[in-house]
Amino acid sequence: MDETVEQAVQRAITTMHDRLGEPVTLDDMAKAAMFSKFHFTRVFQRVTGLSPGRFLSAIRLQRAKQLLVSTDLNVADISFLVGFNSVGTFSSRFSRSVGMSPSQYRKQGGFATHLPDPAPPESTESAADTSASLVEGVVRAHEERGGPVFVGLFPGRLPEGAPVRSTLLERPGHYQLHRVPKGSWYVHAHRLAHDVPNPSRAVAVEPEPMMVGSKGPIVTGREGDRMVRKVDVLLSSARIMDPPVLLAVPDARTLASRLATRDVG
Repeated sequence: MDETVEQAVQRAITTMHDRLGEPVTLDDMAKAAMFSKFHFTRVFQRVTGLSPGRFLSAIRLQRAKQLLVSTDLNVADISFLVGFNSVGTFSSRFSRSVGMSPSQYRKQGGFATHLPDPAPPESTESAADTSASLVEGVVRAHEERGGPVFVGLFPGRLPEGAPVRSTLLERPGHYQLHRVPKGSWYVHAHRLAHDVPNPSRAVAVEPEPMMVGSKGPIVTGREGDRMVRKVDVLLSSARIMDPPVLLAVPDARTLASRLATRDVG
């Protein structure tokens, strides 16, 4: 990607972050990028995989997630701080993208309380399910960091809502997503956090940058044929141009507990 183009997109995204509580128009973003409005929209979509408006909405929800677990502000105040004029609209979009309501997200410390169960292996599939595919590959880390990794299959470039298929790894390595239905998908992976966000530690401890990776779109189940798709994903520190991870996932301790239970069983 041309460095000049990336810098232009970064300027636009910085403007979004700086003005989350204000109305931000396409003209404002294009001006920050120093591109014409029409050229800016095409360039932004090519770099981030999302339209400028969709990206802005995503980082507003991302900021709301942070405020819910690091402040005592009520949901209404947070919704206005991140640029929503209606608490109802904010709560609806938050619930759809994160997988739970803002109040529930706060109550649970910013994490899901259950793990998404992967689809059963190919051997348990119905013989009639001829369009189901297997997506597998290797998750590698750009930096020497271990830790649990969430891998999910989503219909879009933004990891939000319930994944079509998902799995959890103890560390970067081989993954399999079974019974993937026919369609066009993105594989998203990210390293799970090791601690529940704690407001008392927010200033004293600098949070680790999230490790993320994405690959797609991939097409499965063409013309009813079962497919095996090989999709490797590289984890690296999240950049300002990477779409936020909006869905709520378990923390690493939850994963460790689940894996221990499986081992005992």
